[in-house]
Amino acid sequence: MKRLILAAVLVAITAMSVAGTARAQVSHFGLGVIVGEPTGVDAKWFLAEGNAIEGALAWSLSNNNNLHIQVDYLYHQYDWIKPTKGRIPVFFGLGGRVEFRENADDLWGLRIPVGIAYEFADAPFDLFGEIVPLLELFPDTDFTLEGAIGARFWF
Repeated sequence: MKRLILAAVLVAITAMSVAGTARAQVSHFGLGVIVGEPTGVDAKWFLAEGNAIEGALAWSLSNNNNLHIQVDYLYHQYDWIKPTKGRIPVFFGLGGRVEFRENADDLWGLRIPVGIAYEFADAPFDLFGEIVPLLELFPDTDFTLEGAIGARFWF
């Protein structure tokens, strides 16, 4: 229960610290789902054109439903792929993740997300996919690879 409360506090602090910047933008806050490893709720705040903070509160379906909290700083490149409608940004960044485990030490790691999204031209909606090399730093050092797809509605 303590871990769940800590997770909720961390998500709330992150949301409040970014929300002030996001409020100045129009349609730069998105909320949706992420499916893969892990699976859960995803939120993204654009700080400026091309720069965003993305976070997720998710569960590992392959590891005893362990709770994940992850936050990434992302840079988006819009010029690499130019569709006739909408936009297709390629994004990459750096972030962190905590995996709260029930009967073992919690895992702390460094995330390096790389992905692509499709932003619809006529709807406040996007689809995305990402591959994330993950360097576990504590309690042991390990390297893993995660991946997910998702969708967000933009407010």
